[in-house]
Amino acid sequence: MKNSDYQSASEIVIFGALGDLSRRKLLPALYQLDLVGLLNPESRIVAVARQEMDAKELTEFVVENLTSFVKEGLDKETLARFTARLVYQQLDFKEGKAYAKLADILADGHSTRVYYFSTPPAIYGDISDGLKAAKLITDKDRVVMEKPIGHCLESSKVINDQVSRHFNENQIYRIDHYLGKETVLNLLVLRFANSLLTNNWDRNSIDHIQITVAESVGIEGRWGFYDDAGQMRDMVQNHLLQILSLLAMEPPADLSAESIRAEKLKAVKALKPIDRTNVKDKTVRGQYADGFLNGSPVPGYLNEEGANKSSRTETFVAIKAEIDNWRWKGVPFYLRTGKRMPAKHSEIVVHFKEQPHNIFKDSYADLPANKLTIRLQPDEGVELQMMNKIPGIANQMNIHENKLDLSFSETYDNQRVVDAYERLMLEVINGNQSLFVSRDEVEAAWTWADSIIDAWQATNEAPKPYAAGSWGPVASISLIARDDRQWVE
Repeated sequence: MKNSDYQSASEIVIFGALGDLSRRKLLPALYQLDLVGLLNPESRIVAVARQEMDAKELTEFVVENLTSFVKEGLDKETLARFTARLVYQQLDFKEGKAYAKLADILADGHSTRVYYFSTPPAIYGDISDGLKAAKLITDKDRVVMEKPIGHCLESSKVINDQVSRHFNENQIYRIDHYLGKETVLNLLVLRFANSLLTNNWDRNSIDHIQITVAESVGIEGRWGFYDDAGQMRDMVQNHLLQILSLLAMEPPADLSAESIRAEKLKAVKALKPIDRTNVKDKTVRGQYADGFLNGSPVPGYLNEEGANKSSRTETFVAIKAEIDNWRWKGVPFYLRTGKRMPAKHSEIVVHFKEQPHNIFKDSYADLPANKLTIRLQPDEGVELQMMNKIPGIANQMNIHENKLDLSFSETYDNQRVVDAYERLMLEVINGNQSLFVSRDEVEAAWTWADSIIDAWQATNEAPKPYAAGSWGPVASISLIARDDRQWVE
């Protein structure tokens, strides 16, 4: 590889480098970029955390976690090069004067600095203040902010204001890892590079759209965080609304960050409000109870270790969302997400309208509508369900349902599916914000979500129980059945 093929040199500074996100995602993502030659030879990775640790301990920590989380195994040459990039700095994030220690490491100032805030959002402001006090922010530096940014609109504004005191908007990268998934990115291509879909992507052809993000895990020791957040704040306000906005947006002028973000924002702002007047008809909250998963018993949410037995936090949400504009008038978007569901399973299903007349009644009494399924995980791919003739010489025209299946793992069997964090880290290094969320998008999403949360609190109803290992409360089936539709499972 020629030197010109490398990205520009960067100092990648990870605050909270010993935490779960760093171990599972960030360090493996940077290793993979190094493996394929997308890290400049002069780039360094500066791990910052509160614990005391020397260089040898850091290397052992990184190697241990790469061994655990890089599925393909480690390349010795890349591993040696990667570990040579590592630098460690112990730091109390809330102690402004302590950032002078970091300034000694980053003193040359020639490389672009990428500050990754892998910490609780409540201390984003403290870190930004510390960096500014140590004169460690220039116009070319960048900051990555993990979600959720706040727990409501007002708190998100406070956090964004704290960071914006020292970083301009074009330096801030608000990350939602769903925007780095291959199949989510493929939405732009499916919609705007294929006339078959582009010309039929509206209320005239589409009956409804379902978005499901199911998790089989429980809270995994995150009780303190999760019980304050719940599924609405943790998943709907960011991941599901980002997917919805990509599905519903108007064609952008180009692939620039400004064009894509502007159209996504319009889609979120066009969502019909759900408030105290209609929340019971448009939403369902659930909380998992004791049940079975893969044949083994699992505890309910209130029986998890450290649980607050009187908690009314939702672990499941189903919503009938509607977009009030010309393209989507009358087309519902059914959103569903929950924990302790039968499988880890995320997909989008676009249901097209039924044929107005059936000339194949002798073979097929009721023609099913076409369905486009976009699988986000675990088996990424695209599937189109359509009708076909059964081969044969019989007098009767026999037809049946078939699927055109584009499975990424099978179609691109020699091409590794890139993890979302690899792509997003590379885009930060390259200075491309198109796969990141603007402040306006965050605030529009919180405005819509806050109205729902307020309505839930006003009704004071407990979330409906559902057995762990099931697809959610019975009420979620009724939510969609009232419209003579059913969830795809």
